[in-house]
Amino acid sequence: MMMKQQFYPGKKTVGVLSGVILSSVVAFYLLILFWPQGNPYERVNVDIPKGSSLAEISAQLRKKHIIRNEKAFLMAVKTLGHERNIPAGAYTLQAARTNFGIIQQLVNGSPRLIKVTILEGWKMTDIARHLEAQLGTDSEAILALKHDPQLLKEWTIPGESLEGFLFPNTYYFQKEQAPRELLSAMLQEYRKTMTPGLLNRARELGLSELEVVTLASIIEGEAIHDEERPIISAVYHNRLKRGMRLQADPTIQYLIHDGPRRLLKQDLKIDSPYNTYLHYGLPPGPINNPGLQSILAALYPADNDYLYFVARGDGYHTFSQTEAEHLKAKRAFQKVRRDVRRKQRLNKTKAG
Repeated sequence: MMMKQQFYPGKKTVGVLSGVILSSVVAFYLLILFWPQGNPYERVNVDIPKGSSLAEISAQLRKKHIIRNEKAFLMAVKTLGHERNIPAGAYTLQAARTNFGIIQQLVNGSPRLIKVTILEGWKMTDIARHLEAQLGTDSEAILALKHDPQLLKEWTIPGESLEGFLFPNTYYFQKEQAPRELLSAMLQEYRKTMTPGLLNRARELGLSELEVVTLASIIEGEAIHDEERPIISAVYHNRLKRGMRLQADPTIQYLIHDGPRRLLKQDLKIDSPYNTYLHYGLPPGPINNPGLQSILAALYPADNDYLYFVARGDGYHTFSQTEAEHLKAKRAFQKVRRDVRRKQRLNKTKAG
């Protein structure tokens, strides 16, 4: 005997309701993910500071007019499970119109690199301040690595400081990039520049690598024009050979805390091994971070008998073989300086 199939209307209703609910949930999340934020830009830059919370990131995007609805953005991020996956950095978002498009670019895109130029002759303190201003990396954290034994060993830096070996160049870094990574990039560039051929040349001159960079840093502190660097280098080489004090003003500028400025007589009496007016030979280490032209000048000085030089007031110098010639050149420069001051006072009086 055939059994009649019994029909339970409640079962069908539950199935239909479940399908409707599931479809509604999917539709809701699709709506959240592809919620139009109305970003009017084809390209827009945004910085995500290190340690930002999701709420802070959302507020930053709202401030930059990348999103209009923060709640919808936050729900979309949580739906995709990316609450902790948005890294800090400087980003360029392209045609990001929906939550999904914005989130994908933040999570999977590469942070925009920032162009940073390190100038010849900057001290490490100058470099640290510049990196903080450009990238937001803490300058104190950078300076704390100045004597870091690991970095010194990794890049075979002679001496006990990174000063002098942070090679001036144009670099591309990320926002708030780690201090160690920033310094390593500059040390790597130095190592590429100081070739075995240049180190062999140093040995020919009887100089260590540290002495070459130290001399190059003094030349960097003196010279403005590249064509004068080998001439200035020759003056220092000649003085070293004759056992004369270098009497290099940049070594005094390195010691004062309110420079660079015109040096005073009492400045020349500062008790320090870096004071080349008091001590013979090169100072213990570099006084700034020299560029390639100054390194080459230190290794390949001009062939001359100059022992003195003094500024002319136009960026160039007058070179002399004797102290008498030097004193005459100094008097000429002092006259130029007095004339400039007189003109400045006249201009100030006229303006007043």
